[in-house]
Amino acid sequence: MRSIIALVRQRDCFVQAIRRTPGVSYSPASDHQPSFKASNFLTTLISSTKSSESDGDEEEPNKCLSLRIEKLPKGVTVGSALQSWMGDGFPVHGGDVYHAINRLRKLGRNKRALELMEWIIRERPYRPGELEYSYLLEFTVKIHGISQGETLFTRVPQEFQNELLYNNLVIACLDQGVMRLALGYMKKMRELGHRTSHLVYNRLIIRNSAPGRRKLIAKDLALMKADKAVPHVSTYHILMKLEANEHNVDGVLKAFEGMKKAGVEANEVSYCILAMAHAVARLYTVAEAYTEEIERTITGDNWSTLDVLMILYGRLGKEKEVERAWNVVKGFHHVRSKSYLLATEAFGRVGNLERAEEVWLEMKVVRGVKETEQFNSLMSVYCKRGLIEKAISVFREMTGDGCKPNSITYRHLALGCAKANLMKEALKNIEMGSSVKTSRSVRSSTPWLETTLAIVECFAEKGDVENSEKLFEELSSAKYNRYAFVYNALFKAYVKGRVYDPNLFKRMVLGGARPDAESYSLLKLVEQYKP
Repeated sequence: MRSIIALVRQRDCFVQAIRRTPGVSYSPASDHQPSFKASNFLTTLISSTKSSESDGDEEEPNKCLSLRIEKLPKGVTVGSALQSWMGDGFPVHGGDVYHAINRLRKLGRNKRALELMEWIIRERPYRPGELEYSYLLEFTVKIHGISQGETLFTRVPQEFQNELLYNNLVIACLDQGVMRLALGYMKKMRELGHRTSHLVYNRLIIRNSAPGRRKLIAKDLALMKADKAVPHVSTYHILMKLEANEHNVDGVLKAFEGMKKAGVEANEVSYCILAMAHAVARLYTVAEAYTEEIERTITGDNWSTLDVLMILYGRLGKEKEVERAWNVVKGFHHVRSKSYLLATEAFGRVGNLERAEEVWLEMKVVRGVKETEQFNSLMSVYCKRGLIEKAISVFREMTGDGCKPNSITYRHLALGCAKANLMKEALKNIEMGSSVKTSRSVRSSTPWLETTLAIVECFAEKGDVENSEKLFEELSSAKYNRYAFVYNALFKAYVKGRVYDPNLFKRMVLGGARPDAESYSLLKLVEQYKP
């Protein structure tokens, strides 16, 4: 009897703590965004969710609790949506809550998520379990800070202060940048005999992926091994993507080999990373082999995997396969604007401009064209072919519709002008683009770097060493110069300009690139211009 009374008092104390948490109403501008997001790192990886997960508008709002919460106007509480849901005869099940939480987390609506979990714990439409308390802890830390989260942790019923809750607390500490506290809780978990989740180590690795901290990743992996954490495929995907972002193909393969040695089975995401890394490095035979592995391991009709396949087939020059993948994507109930853009660019890469225009115009009718990115997609197709008049026509349509050109727009136009031998206009567009704020992620993205290299090649054909060197600095800062073909483009500028530089070979080796036959041939030609 006393134990029952103690449990009731413990529950009442916890509910009172929830009620003391200030009420929150949704405001997109005021949502707290942590400075560190693990999900942002893997924006180019494959998500296992389908289009229904990312575009909730496909579902009827009356039959989806998540959509009811998402569509609540500012100032209206989550409780009203839940009361309306139950008033329509729908019970509040854990599955509905989990789906809503995942949607709200993905949309960054942390305040709404916290409000939902507070209601679930307070009103108890069903018996809360460890997952509910973990969600409550996660969003309490995101909104109110780590100290409030620690207080909440002590008020959670003892039966739920388990491995899952501790792991969530450690992840919350890492997301808030409180490293020492996170390591302290990890130590306590070892003392209690709790296993540390691979998600914790994933966070640690990503936090240490910043420049100047990369050496700490080896310590994270050693700690993971010492804790006897079960190896997970996502950990190796992070390691592979880190190397791919550094344009280190050998590093990607080394991480992949480590995954196989650990007995972790590769999946479609693994092969997507491998295929893209080799395609960017212009190792097309290997990229094609890994693309076939994607086809072999693909599970279901995931739009994200098909998007990657369209990119790969475009790079490999396989028009029939691009068409096949696009037809599968079009068969989905909902086709994202991003898929239309990727299909447009893929058809442009294989040289079928007419088909690229058809896809873009279809998107214009079905989805509407309201963003600069959409215009940039078709503009890039034209500019790669030197069709500057068509590109300017798209540019005028874009500005006429009220869309502002960004640095990517001007970079495409610079390439189009350079391809059309309008070198002065190309320089003007480069200058205009440099005056527009450009994020580091954009400047290090593969499309930006490939466009910049194409401009370098145009200047190199004219023997313009000065402007080739200026643009080469951008490629070098993003470590894109690890590929021999990047240095070869620069060497051509020296050959065409009949300029001698004794340090070219040394620069190439120190830059991390391996000279190939073309490199040695170009360097020999440069030697002829030695004074």
